[in-house]
Amino acid sequence: MCLCEVAHLIRPQNEWEAEIRLLESLSSGEMFLDGPQPPDFERIAGLVAQYRDLPLGTVDASVVACAERLDATQVATLDRRHFAVVRPLHVEAFELVP
Repeated sequence: MCLCEVAHLIRPQNEWEAEIRLLESLSSGEMFLDGPQPPDFERIAGLVAQYRDLPLGTVDASVVACAERLDATQVATLDRRHFAVVRPLHVEAFELVP
């Protein structure tokens, strides 16, 4: 759900190297990509409603829901503003990288 958004955000002014490195990291298994499953959408809707004043959108909420399902504590994001505020169910806070 968020791969296209990430690719767009890391490619300022048509510099393709960062986007290529992202795709190579996914291809090599260095990074793991997972998408929301049908049961995740109830949690995604709840997060969007809970953080509507932030506002937290579907893409960010889906990252939170998937991380909770996978017990992931690290989230790769350039969006520290949203992910620093959201409180996941399985840990006190996410470790945000880079």
